[in-house]
Amino acid sequence: MGISAANEADQQNEPRVSIVPRAPMERNATTRKTSPIRLDVKVVQIPVTVTDTWDRPVEGLRPSDFRLFEDDVEQKIVYLSREEAPASVGLIFDASGSMRDKIETSVEAVDQFFETTLPGDEFLLVRFSDTPTLITGFTDDTHEISGCLHAIRPKGWTALNDAIYLGIQKMRAARNSRKALLVLSDGGDNNSRYSGPEIRDLVREADVRIYSIGLQIGMLQGGRFLEKISDETGGRMIRVRKLEELPEAMEKLSRDLRSQYLLGYYSTNAQNDGRFRRVRVHVNHPTVHASWRRGYYAPGD
Repeated sequence: MGISAANEADQQNEPRVSIVPRAPMERNATTRKTSPIRLDVKVVQIPVTVTDTWDRPVEGLRPSDFRLFEDDVEQKIVYLSREEAPASVGLIFDASGSMRDKIETSVEAVDQFFETTLPGDEFLLVRFSDTPTLITGFTDDTHEISGCLHAIRPKGWTALNDAIYLGIQKMRAARNSRKALLVLSDGGDNNSRYSGPEIRDLVREADVRIYSIGLQIGMLQGGRFLEKISDETGGRMIRVRKLEELPEAMEKLSRDLRSQYLLGYYSTNAQNDGRFRRVRVHVNHPTVHASWRRGYYAPGD
């Protein structure tokens, strides 16, 4: 079955879904063993990226170099790890009409990103314009995805929120614990069913970091929204105002995705109240910048 046929079948079987308030977890429910935030054993794991003033990853940090707070209460860091591991990455690619003059450079930037793959990496591709479309599910064949991207002919409006929603849903099939969406778009949403607040609630629930490149977005609302949800998940957004800056932006995001510390702690809050708990990380060095996932949902009764 070809990619287009498989995609058509997938769309026909895709259920109509909507975001509903989060139901409390059962006391005996456990998260998957591959999840970076493991509540089954009361251990919380927070991925953190640390960069210097030149935007380069900082290596060699120890647990004593970090302070971590949950709802403004300092927690004891019980372990720290830093290792390169395979990732599951969902590419969310803007194919709307406004991308017509940017499409070639954008596809080349994705090809550049593929040059940094590790054994065990997997990728999926969601193309969006008026609506989002899953072009291919998870695969380690980057040539397949590259071929699909080179065949894109931009047209239509920008259903950015819906594309992120679809990407998050498809990430549930990821086999790696390191999961991310890489969003490349040149404008704000103007054609989605899902609102910004709904998408923000969704990414808070999901164990997925969002990295995004805003092509000449400037001060549009869409740019602020992408930046907000990227920060919320511990990812990052880079604004690109000239196409010549795109390769460097892609290199930075690829480096951030691969370079992270994992901090583990036992929460001092033993309540199983199902509430969102805010996490704050401080690095004891004045010239560095840290990005981390800003919180998690506690288990519920």
